[in-house]
Amino acid sequence: MSARNSQANKAAARERLRAEREIQAKKDKTRRQIVVAASVVGVLAAAGGIGFLVMEMNKPEAWEKAKDAKVVQPKNSTGENGTTVVIGKPTAKKTLELYEDARCPICSTFEQANGEQIKKDVDAGKYKIQFIGATFIDRMATGEGSRNALSALGAALNVSPEAFMEYKGALYSAKWHPEERDDKFKKDSYLIEVAETVPSLKGNADFKKAVEDGTFDAWALKMSAKFDGSGVQGTPTLKMDGKAVTAPGGENAPMSPADFNTAITAALKK
Repeated sequence: MSARNSQANKAAARERLRAEREIQAKKDKTRRQIVVAASVVGVLAAAGGIGFLVMEMNKPEAWEKAKDAKVVQPKNSTGENGTTVVIGKPTAKKTLELYEDARCPICSTFEQANGEQIKKDVDAGKYKIQFIGATFIDRMATGEGSRNALSALGAALNVSPEAFMEYKGALYSAKWHPEERDDKFKKDSYLIEVAETVPSLKGNADFKKAVEDGTFDAWALKMSAKFDGSGVQGTPTLKMDGKAVTAPGGENAPMSPADFNTAITAALKK
């Protein structure tokens, strides 16, 4: 091999080595840029996620928002904010006021024993029924089921008085009414599931939307405030035209069918 060829080969080798180093340097630079970019994206994503969580934590809860929301009055209601709910024949001279909390276990027992009789009496025109909904168990046992169920009752009332009565009966039924501390009524899905057992609410898209959107949440709060201002201390409480209806010889609501019929018969004569 000549000296010239040897020098040429060495020069070529040096050039290849230089080129390879440049290529490797470019790769290293690109890799560093990708790592830095990924890190920046990660930081931004984390910051964004934290920001989102902070925003969510600072959002007022649905029921807090409902306090300042415009009241949507259900159809088939009257009075200020639609909190007068009277169901029955206009010709009925007497009105039975019924104070109930959706989560109340004693209300459930009362409804299971006497709900059908009340419906028969109302249909027969013996008296009208005025419903006043309470939500104090949400405060006592914590939760939101009383309010959520009351809002759903507003959605049922918006369909028809009959839907309201049937849905109320379903909520208090042995099958669907939860234990007092089991806040199942806070779940819209559960309230809608119960409504599927009521013919006039089964598959009713408007009712479902109203429950899921909380259309009658503000109304439920106004109704609850009406109960709180009534002076009634517990549920169930019955009054006939403002006068307490109690079990014979007692101070509490008549629970058994026999006591209920006796108390109502006496109240209708006053």
